[in-house]
Amino acid sequence: MKIKILMLIAGIAVLLISNLSCKKYLELKSDARLVVPETLNDFQGILDDAALMNFLRSPSFGETSSDDYFWPEATINAASDLTRDTYFWRKVDYRYQNDWSEAYLAIYNTNLCLEGLGGVERIPANSKVWDNIKGSALFYRSFYFFALTMQFGKAYDVNTSGLDLGIVLRLQSDFNVPSTRSSVQACLERVISDAADAVQYLPELPLNTTRPSKAAAYALLSRVYLYMRDYPNALKFSGECLKLQASLMDFNGDPDVLGLDITVPFRRFNKETIFYAEMFPGMGLHAPSLARVDSTLYSSYNVNDLRRRAYFRVNGGNQVFKGSYASNAFTLFSGLAVDEIYLTRAESRAWTGDIPGAMADLNLLLKTRWRNAVTYIPLTATSREEALLKVRTERRKELLMRNLRWADIKRLNKEGANIIPARFYKGQFYRLEVDAPYYALPLPVDIIEQSGIPQN
Repeated sequence: MKIKILMLIAGIAVLLISNLSCKKYLELKSDARLVVPETLNDFQGILDDAALMNFLRSPSFGETSSDDYFWPEATINAASDLTRDTYFWRKVDYRYQNDWSEAYLAIYNTNLCLEGLGGVERIPANSKVWDNIKGSALFYRSFYFFALTMQFGKAYDVNTSGLDLGIVLRLQSDFNVPSTRSSVQACLERVISDAADAVQYLPELPLNTTRPSKAAAYALLSRVYLYMRDYPNALKFSGECLKLQASLMDFNGDPDVLGLDITVPFRRFNKETIFYAEMFPGMGLHAPSLARVDSTLYSSYNVNDLRRRAYFRVNGGNQVFKGSYASNAFTLFSGLAVDEIYLTRAESRAWTGDIPGAMADLNLLLKTRWRNAVTYIPLTATSREEALLKVRTERRKELLMRNLRWADIKRLNKEGANIIPARFYKGQFYRLEVDAPYYALPLPVDIIEQSGIPQN
C-alpha cells in the first residue's frame, strides 16, 4: 500500500511537470509514510498491481471518436456542451483525469522499476524474477506508448512521420526533465524497441494474463506493424504469437462462454486473452449504457453468426454492445487476444499474396463463431483485393469496441479506403473527412498549460 501511494502521487506529479507540482511532490516525498521501492519484490509488486497497470487504464479517446457507435437524438440533447462537442469531433478543452494521465502513470511505474532494477545485481538465484520485471516493464511501456501514439499522433506515413508530432517519450522517472513531443516515427521506433527487448526476458506464457509474456510482446508487435502497414513484419510477429497461444473459443459451447444471450456472455481472462487490459472510461461517450450500434453494421452479421447474439442486445429499439472480454456490462476490454492475431495474420497474408493462407486463418476463426446446426460454407477469394476486403470486413465485425477501429480508420485511409465517420443530428450530417486534423486527437489542456508542449 505504501508503494502504491508513492506511485500514485509521483505518477501524477510527473505528468504536470511544473515548478509548483515539483515543489508539492518534493514536500510530499519527505513524509515518512512513503517508501521508495528498492527490492525485486517491490518492483514485481508494482507491476502486478493490476489496478495501476491494467484495469481501466488503457486510452479510450480513439474509441470515443470512432464510428463503432452512435447516440440517439435524446442522448445528444441531454449532453453537456463539452460532451456534445466531443461527439461531433470539435476540439475541446479537457483536463485531468484523462487518457494521458492514466497511461503516463503506468509509464512512470515502468520507468521507476527499470531504474531500480539497475541497482539490483542479476544472479542465478534471482534471474527468473529479475528477467520478468525487466521484460514486463518494457512491455507495459511499449503498450502504453503505442496506445497514446495511435490516438494523439497522426496516422503513420513513411514520408511524413519523421516530422509529424507524436507523444512525450518519458524514459525516466525524474519529473524535473522537461517534456517534449517526439515525432511519430521516433515514438513507434521506441515502441518496437521496447517490445522487442521485452521478448528476451519474458516467459512464453504468463502466470496470469494481467502479466506480460512473450506471446503478448509478439502480439503487440504484430499490432504495431499492422498500424504501420508493414505487412511482412505484422505477418512475422502474428505467426510467432500464434505458435505460443492459438486457442479460440467455440461459441457453440465452451467453458469460457457463459451464455450467448445473457448480459455478460464471456468469462473474464478467457482462453483467447493473451494480455488483459481495460479501457479507461474517459468521457464515457462510447459506454455500452449510452452507445448504440449502427443498424447496418448489426445486419451485416448472418443470422447463423453467433456473434449476433453474443455481442448485442436490444435497448430502446437499438442494438447495444455486450461482447466485451472484460466480462462486465460496463467495462470494455482493450488488451490483446487470439482472435485479433488471427485476423492480423490473415490480413498480412492477403497483402503479401498468400490468399489461401489468409482465407484459412479467416475461416478457422469464423467457424468457431458459426451455429453448428448449420453447415459452415468457407469463404473464398480469387484475388488479393477480394481477400483483403473479406478479412477487413470480418475484422470490423469481430473486434468491435476494443479501441482498434480508430487506428484502422487512420491506416486504411492511408491506403485510399476513404472511410468517413459521420454523425446525424437534427437533420444534419457531421462528417470527419479523411484529411481532418482531428485524427490526431487534442491533448489535455492542463498538460499544454503546465509543460508548454504544442497542441494538436
